[in-house]
Amino acid sequence: MNNIRSTLATVWRIAAPYFNSEDKWAGRGLLAAVIAIELALVANDVLLNQWRNRFYNALQERDWDGFVRELIVFCVLAAVLTVLSIYQLYLNQWLQIRWRRWMTSKYLGEWLHDANHYRMQLHGDAADNPDQRISDDIKMFVSQTLGLGIGLLSSIVTLASFVVILWGLSAAAPLHLFGSDVSFPGYLVWGALVYAIFGTALTQWIGSPLVRLDFDQQRLEADFRFNLVRVRENSEQIALLKGDRAECEQLSTRFGHVVSNWYGIMSRTKRLTAFTQSYSQAAVVFPVILSAPAYFASKIQLGTVMQIMEAFGKVQDALSFFISVYRTMAEWRAVVARLDGFERSIAKAERLATDPAAVKAAPAASDAIALQELLVKLPNGAPLVSATGLKLRPGERTLVTGPSGAGKSTLFRAVAGIWPFGSGSILIPEHASLMMLPQKPYFPIGSLHAAIVYPAEAEKFSADRIREALAQIGLPQLASRLEEEGHWNRMLSLGEQQRLGLARALLHAPDYLFLDEATASLDEPSEAALYRLLMEELPTTTIVSIGHRSTLAEFHQRNIALVRDGDRFGLRDTAKVAASS
Repeated sequence: MNNIRSTLATVWRIAAPYFNSEDKWAGRGLLAAVIAIELALVANDVLLNQWRNRFYNALQERDWDGFVRELIVFCVLAAVLTVLSIYQLYLNQWLQIRWRRWMTSKYLGEWLHDANHYRMQLHGDAADNPDQRISDDIKMFVSQTLGLGIGLLSSIVTLASFVVILWGLSAAAPLHLFGSDVSFPGYLVWGALVYAIFGTALTQWIGSPLVRLDFDQQRLEADFRFNLVRVRENSEQIALLKGDRAECEQLSTRFGHVVSNWYGIMSRTKRLTAFTQSYSQAAVVFPVILSAPAYFASKIQLGTVMQIMEAFGKVQDALSFFISVYRTMAEWRAVVARLDGFERSIAKAERLATDPAAVKAAPAASDAIALQELLVKLPNGAPLVSATGLKLRPGERTLVTGPSGAGKSTLFRAVAGIWPFGSGSILIPEHASLMMLPQKPYFPIGSLHAAIVYPAEAEKFSADRIREALAQIGLPQLASRLEEEGHWNRMLSLGEQQRLGLARALLHAPDYLFLDEATASLDEPSEAALYRLLMEELPTTTIVSIGHRSTLAEFHQRNIALVRDGDRFGLRDTAKVAASS
């Protein structure tokens, strides 16, 4: 019961915001319409149950007029049933897509807000494969929540309606044992109740492990799919290293986990299906066995027997609702658990950003970036870089050096405001624009025009201005491909990608440009030419570079080295060096 209450509370927390959102009236209206149609369908079932009694009695009595009359009634009821079923499906699907669209927009917004997606990775939490959460799990949550919710409501209303009918039929068809009637008010209802309780208890006992198995199956499938994508995206490096066999073995191992868990699902499903199918088949003859003595004693007619069979079936189906949907419920609970974990992971990432003890990036009235009492730490709390009193002045070009693993890139991430681990503050001039260019720049899939100007809208920069930038950075051959769609991180060499990254910087002209080995894949003459280009085209931009080549010193006015200082690295601001003009 605690698990059920916990699941329902989680479902309410995930589902309720949509019905209180800006789309609430459409959502509530569609939900009310779907519920109203479901109630109408139950009422139609009650009328069909009463029709069944009259129809089979007409057959038994060879009443032609009654037979024809009941066929006409059936046609009307069947037509109403068809129309109601069609519109219930249509409105249900309409509600599903509206609800899913709202939840997808909400989750995308929260996941991509203020670098939450990056901090979620840093924290190493359990919300693996966010793509699956947003794509598959939201879809399954919406459809299964509606399906189970409407199904449960239908079962409750059906139970209330047909219990009354079945109770009345218990009086009309008294329990007949050993040639005499036995007084047992509502014995058909009690028989259905005992039968359903027995079935529900055994179904829960047999099928409960399916919840965890379904959860693991979705996780393992997503993990296998993710690693397939990684192989595709890194196919060149794998081919160069002749890692085909190693990748095949690793992928086979991961798929082996998928298969192993699937065998567990198969085994448990086989047991559950064996019971539920037997249970369902026995339910067909059970009410006939109960009412047959009264029929053969001429207490009731064939129509009453057929009505008892259907009414008993309806009551038994309503009471056995959880048996019939147990497999779906197991999948649904796994989906709810994954979405709950995803929401908690986002909340944890947001708390990291707002933690009073975390690194704070704040606007300042000064004209320089200033690091105050800054201590950058690793996620495990170990100190990494201590930087106090450093200022990055306007128009100044600074080279940051130090051994690998000293925390140079992490210091850049802290300045960008996406690294929360540590303490101290980073004061950034108000309204100043910052751009970070890593060693491997990112280009979204789409037109080359949009990829270069990212994250700005493509319309912000004209094609002529982009062609000019391409010529400046040494890639004039790409000027004719601006409208070509492609996966540019895969189609271009790393050197070409780095040149395009600098073209992006020329277009955006930020106040502060941070280059994290952004020219490391270029030869030294090309690197020198591009640095001169930046100095000419962005004379007022503060440039901060990370690099290991000694040739970079001539293009910077200042050199800051990270040196070991006990259990961390500190900053040593060396004397100014001559810089090229």
